[in-house]
Amino acid sequence: SPPQDSSDDIEDVSLFDADDDASRRSKKSKIRHPVASFFHLFFRVSAIVVYLLCELLTSSFIACMVTIILLLSCDFWAVKNVTGRLMVGLRWWNQVDDDGRSHWVFEARKVSAQGGKTSSEAESRIFWLGLIACPMIWVIFTFSALFSFKVKWLAVVVMGVVLQGANLYGYIRCKVGSRKNLTSMATNYLGKQFLRQVRCPGPWDCW
Repeated sequence: SPPQDSSDDIEDVSLFDADDDASRRSKKSKIRHPVASFFHLFFRVSAIVVYLLCELLTSSFIACMVTIILLLSCDFWAVKNVTGRLMVGLRWWNQVDDDGRSHWVFEARKVSAQGGKTSSEAESRIFWLGLIACPMIWVIFTFSALFSFKVKWLAVVVMGVVLQGANLYGYIRCKVGSRKNLTSMATNYLGKQFLRQVRCPGPWDCW
């Protein structure tokens, strides 16, 4: 089990025994987990489609709202617990210690001894495309509901932003590191840009 004092660090651990077995299998196709890839997009795309077409399909707002929230909840669970682990080898969760303090834990799959990847580039593109694009669509829906005064839909679109945004934030933390690492990366980048401007004040000074 992961140590409780590692809430701010990415843990280089093997997630499940199945991961080790998967690393030994030969890559016969670009998409190694077609079922996980399908459900990674199915629930979140279905929620968006139902939101766009619900007024054409039924006049019951309650039925539409419950359907969308169920799809968003299924998507949150599937992406957080299944598709992220299988498709890109990442996982995150929150745990509470004996003192009642909350800790965020971020895991990354160990690289195999041969240095090979256990997930394909196609799966990685599908994962990150769905993970980033869909929350942005829900943000657009939020502004649309505000500007069109559809107050009754605000709870639905905000739920979409929160649930899918939480997965996006968690997996970005898994991918690039803790908040300290993000701050360090930003500081290093700004420092390099500043030194470049000092050394090369004009467009032709560094040639």
